[in-house]
Amino acid sequence: MRCQDIINHSSYPIDEPNSFRRSTLIEQVKAALAKDGCAVIPGFLSQDGLNSLLKEAKARADQAYYAPKKECNVYLGDNNPDQPADHPQNIFLERSNGFITADLYGSDTVSRHLYYWPPLKDFLRDCLGKNELHIYEDPVSNMIVNLGKPQQQFNWHFDTNEFTITMLLQGAEQGGVFEYVPDLRTADNECYAEVQSVLQGDRSRVKQLELNAGDLQLFLGRYSLHQVTPNTGTRDRLLLIMSFADQPGMVGSAYRVKDLYGKVTEAHNSRARGDTLLD
Repeated sequence: MRCQDIINHSSYPIDEPNSFRRSTLIEQVKAALAKDGCAVIPGFLSQDGLNSLLKEAKARADQAYYAPKKECNVYLGDNNPDQPADHPQNIFLERSNGFITADLYGSDTVSRHLYYWPPLKDFLRDCLGKNELHIYEDPVSNMIVNLGKPQQQFNWHFDTNEFTITMLLQGAEQGGVFEYVPDLRTADNECYAEVQSVLQGDRSRVKQLELNAGDLQLFLGRYSLHQVTPNTGTRDRLLLIMSFADQPGMVGSAYRVKDLYGKVTEAHNSRARGDTLLD
């Protein structure tokens, strides 16, 4: 399948640099990201593209990894005994979702063709206002599927990457709602008090996003706290996540990759990162 056929090309000609529709779309995405760090392109995938990506995910669903640790803090890391019990590092929440990892997708899959398609990367670069954009070089987690079966959820957390690109392949019948708190921390400040407030029930800054299958979402998850609420329906929720970086050679930390996905490679022993924030 051609990448132009995977997407809704008539509405979103992202491979045509001089297209008025492309430039207009980029400006719309930039405005949404500037507002609250989240932008959605509805119906980005064609029906055939969506069907193909969903078929590939379902074929690998029985290989999804479920971490044995079912409670995590928002940094998906260890507790801090030097801090009080109500410190964000010491507040642990339920996480029960699974992940279909990148290494389960062969080079002939539709999912990988789309992820490595240069026009997609160039379009996302322009939307994000970056001078350059690189494939996230983590061989385990650069292109994954978040699998939320009925009654499963993904707790409040921050992302390792500054930004993440997601495509909803199949939504939950009920629940499985994406919630986020924009700009809750900065590149040089963890803003623990603000994080603690959300974890203790303050929803004054919480936003909800209703996504439909085939939508593309750009999200600045490095600084915005976010979660997926429990799937209370009877159908799996499947979300394709494509990660990119503005620096070459970026991979996840060995600790976090092992915890989330159950495996690490030699690439994780020399990890590059752009800030000193807790993961």
